[in-house]
Amino acid sequence: MSHAVRIHYFAKSGHAHRALVFARLAGIAHETIPVDLGAGAHKSPEFLTMNPNGQVPVLEDGDVIVSDSNAILVYLARTYAPDWIPGTAIGEANVQRWLTLAAGEIAFGTCAARLITVFGAPLEPEFAAAVAAKAMQKLEQGLVGRDWLVGDRPTIADVATYSYTAHAPEGNVSLAPYPNVRSWLARFEALPGFEAMPTTAVGLLAEKGE
Repeated sequence: MSHAVRIHYFAKSGHAHRALVFARLAGIAHETIPVDLGAGAHKSPEFLTMNPNGQVPVLEDGDVIVSDSNAILVYLARTYAPDWIPGTAIGEANVQRWLTLAAGEIAFGTCAARLITVFGAPLEPEFAAAVAAKAMQKLEQGLVGRDWLVGDRPTIADVATYSYTAHAPEGNVSLAPYPNVRSWLARFEALPGFEAMPTTAVGLLAEKGE
């Protein structure tokens, strides 16, 4: 590619981390633009013209603007990294199934549990924990006998589900009961170009003094 895409992000957002880590893993030239959520930069008129929902991440690729982290993954894969999305209908359907989990039970479970502990979000911790458990169980089952969620190599399905799963302990969601998930996280983190999202010493991490 002859230019770099621009990714507007917040460092401790797992949604933004999806876009950033994928660009790094796939070798997509990119420029990062931090968005100061504490100062309300995501609600500024300029930002809202890119994403009326006032959320990170946002991707700029020339005149193309894409918001929503999963949509960004699909766009980047289709445009710059086709190896990260299957070329068959059934393969892409299986990827979509995991993108739905990322937007559903991971968002309302694992992500929400972390929003409570890291950012003090006024959400219900018991509900988030119950939904998070369902998400973790689906990941654990989906990884039985497999290295990756779809096919024999990493895809955007793995990218979409990684960040909030890896940081689940920050939201008091233990990874101990899920050996397949823990092995998968280690494989993902060993990929060339991987860069972790910053951790916060809250939840189970605070209990361990990490």
